[in-house]
Amino acid sequence: MAGGTALAVLVLAQRVEARLALYWALGLGVGLVLQRGRLCFAGAFRDLFLMRNGTMMRAIIVGLALMAPVFALIEARAVPEPSFGAVAAGAHVVPLGLNLAVGGLLFGIGMVVAGGCVSGTLYRIGEGYLASWASLFGILLGLSLAAHTWNAWYAWTIQSAPIGWLPTTLGYGGAVVLTWVALGAAYVASLWWETRGNDGPPPFVAPTGRRAPPPVTLGQHLKAIHSGLLSKGWPPLVAVAALAGLNVAAFLVDTPLGVTGELAAWADRAAGLVGLAAPALLGADALAGCNLAIGSAGVINATTLLDAGLVFGALVAALAAREFKVRVPRQKRRYVQSFAGGSLMGYGAGIGVGCTIGAFFSAIPSLGLSGWVFGLALLVGAGIGTQIIRRIA
Repeated sequence: MAGGTALAVLVLAQRVEARLALYWALGLGVGLVLQRGRLCFAGAFRDLFLMRNGTMMRAIIVGLALMAPVFALIEARAVPEPSFGAVAAGAHVVPLGLNLAVGGLLFGIGMVVAGGCVSGTLYRIGEGYLASWASLFGILLGLSLAAHTWNAWYAWTIQSAPIGWLPTTLGYGGAVVLTWVALGAAYVASLWWETRGNDGPPPFVAPTGRRAPPPVTLGQHLKAIHSGLLSKGWPPLVAVAALAGLNVAAFLVDTPLGVTGELAAWADRAAGLVGLAAPALLGADALAGCNLAIGSAGVINATTLLDAGLVFGALVAALAAREFKVRVPRQKRRYVQSFAGGSLMGYGAGIGVGCTIGAFFSAIPSLGLSGWVFGLALLVGAGIGTQIIRRIA
């Protein structure tokens, strides 16, 4: 039923506009990947502090490294000579204002307190987790508050901040190499952090149980494929590589992935119903990434279908894997915690021009320094958020 509905929406969107169908398909793909890989950027940052586990973070680092040269090729087609100062259209590169650090810090705290980042919140809604709805309402509130304070941030720090696009000074080759070096250092740092204080790796434990016999018939082959894709969880590296591929596809079409721009438009429409719509946003329409102006052209548009497709793709994947279940938090305070964390995330994403996907996962391979500033602030915020949840647990 859910798969048929997804296909029907795809056909209907194609009849209206090919771009709508493409973004619906991208959203479905992202939702499926996130759900099957249990891929949540909040978990990647949180696990570094909570469990001293860097497995997911290292997978993300590899995904960033894979995207960097491909993004460079796409950008080089748009701007063959970057030394003149022009930034490739669509690349998630924004000015290096103080708003990035503050936004990343608040987002990092919020995503750990809420138990998931924005994309994680959306895919867990698709799985049936009710507390994620509280997170979503908090995100919308935070985005609305960010829109109301945007002009102050813009006048104070964004307007005069430098861009920091690496190809301008290093060329595309130099920018990719420097990005790889930095990512390699981050990879090694995660290994050091994970093993710090340990005497060595855990002893090898031989697997137990009998392995299933290899498939010999077509039906068995199809069953094995279904099991590998939908019944079993994906390894982190596989999930991140798949998400990176979808990000490249999105950039080839228009701009890299990002989910908060359209949510900001939803928040502003809701605020407008009670007379609290935000004023005109200074300079927001000139920025790339998940800025607060994106998604304002009509209720049904490409980015609407991207976000809706993400939720529906996660629903389809959860149903196929028999993992969908309406789950109610055991403790009612979890709703308050999710709402509060979501509000911090929403505000941070609003002033930071994106979330963990738009301002981090899409920004670093875009070869801008803004992704690094936001990412480092996320790391600090996640550390603070971990201390908070330890105290309130």
